[in-house]
Amino acid sequence: MPEYCVTGGTGFIAAYLIKALLEKGCMVRTTVRNPDDAEKVGFLWSMSGAKDRLKVMKADLLVEGSFDMAVDGADGVFHTAAPVLVPYDENVQATLIDPCIKGTVNVLKSCAKSNSVKRVVLTSSCSAIRYRNDTAQASPLNESHWSDPEYCKLYNLWYPYAKTLAEKEAWRLAKESGFDLVAVNPSFVVGPLITPQPTSGLQLILSIMKGECSAYPNFIVGFVHIDDVISSHILAMEDGRVTGRLVCSNSVAHWSEIVEMLKANYPSYPITDKCGEQIRDNIPHSMDTSKITQLGFPSFKTLPQMFDDCIKSFQEKGLL
Repeated sequence: MPEYCVTGGTGFIAAYLIKALLEKGCMVRTTVRNPDDAEKVGFLWSMSGAKDRLKVMKADLLVEGSFDMAVDGADGVFHTAAPVLVPYDENVQATLIDPCIKGTVNVLKSCAKSNSVKRVVLTSSCSAIRYRNDTAQASPLNESHWSDPEYCKLYNLWYPYAKTLAEKEAWRLAKESGFDLVAVNPSFVVGPLITPQPTSGLQLILSIMKGECSAYPNFIVGFVHIDDVISSHILAMEDGRVTGRLVCSNSVAHWSEIVEMLKANYPSYPITDKCGEQIRDNIPHSMDTSKITQLGFPSFKTLPQMFDDCIKSFQEKGLL
């Protein structure tokens, strides 16, 4: 069986990817900042097959060369490690932009040095596609579309800004170094909690359910089930027909639709009726998933499935 490296093993997508690869019988290495932090890393060791086939290795996105050992000897690398939706404060350069862009460069430079790595799958984002002046006119958006960094800067959309520049830098390095790169572009990922604490996207859903949000977000976004995100990453790694980028998204909806659904399905929870202030990314659009569908990808899981799986896991873990 092949051996894979997954960067950022304690992240939502990375953790599920490690679980899926172990279940397939693969050898897996993953990188974290502190492998000795049992509170954060311990859940990985409880996965089936982990004791025999998982290595947890130390690496830091901001340190060039720190991924050399982790990727050397691996057949393929999934680069999923990146900060997600941190608060937009004056430290956004240090907390979000640098780790996202420099981290991608550092991981891919290590991949370029390795003689073993046959393919790199980069976890990008639909946010590297949809932020542009002509979003509504260009919709449905597909793999050929790119977010405009100047547009992102103008409206303080720092997460899309960072993901767009990181992916562009990845393609530049792949062309320069000649390694095989595929980017998967998921939208807002929803599903059951696997990490000890909810990551930022799931934390938002938990806060809405508990009534801790005085208002729900006032924007339109695509949603996708974690299972579909994992399947698309494995397809991108294993299927030689896959090249370029892969949009991985199901329903595009306004958060008001999500809140309405949650209130109907979970009437006992104190979910707010109040909509937040309008922000710039409130542009109606849709995502074109015909590329991944033509590769034989099964149908995407629905919005009710995504959120029911997520909320059931919160209940099971005693968070709700």
